[in-house]
Amino acid sequence: MEMTQTHRLPVPQQVAWEALNDTALLQHCIPGCESIEPDGDNAYLLSMTAAVGPVKAKFKGRMALQDIQAPDSYTIAFDGQGGAAGFGKGTAKVRLDPDGDETVLSYTVQAQVGGKIAQIGSRLVDGAARKMADTFFTRFCEAVSGGASPADEPSAADSAEGEQTKRKRSWTAWISKS
Repeated sequence: MEMTQTHRLPVPQQVAWEALNDTALLQHCIPGCESIEPDGDNAYLLSMTAAVGPVKAKFKGRMALQDIQAPDSYTIAFDGQGGAAGFGKGTAKVRLDPDGDETVLSYTVQAQVGGKIAQIGSRLVDGAARKMADTFFTRFCEAVSGGASPADEPSAADSAEGEQTKRKRSWTAWISKS
């Protein structure tokens, strides 16, 4: 699987770089992420739950930052095991380019999956990966721009779809705090 996307971040490059290296912020923004723990220099252990079509599993894995060119780019090497559900491994090349008071983030992911996940078919796997990426960047942009936290109530000006998304996250945050 290969996926390439570009996102405009409403913050200067240095702020975006610092946010991309903030493990607490990343844990909040990555869908299904339960923990990110340091594992040596520029390496982290992750635990997350992910669903691809009918297959839902808890994955444990490792990611390492390589080729770091602060605050412009780095490469993320990752691999994860989901037991009987399968595995995923690959690399993501991330680049930040300043554009006035904003930053353009572009990335290219090359990944392989195996096990039950691979048997589902590339269309479902690709769709699930794009959905996870879109959710991550929605949350990430909100967080870096000082937007509402997940526990905040939606404002009356939000669209119906935005209200449903915020309420869902708000409910999830409330449950996890109990």
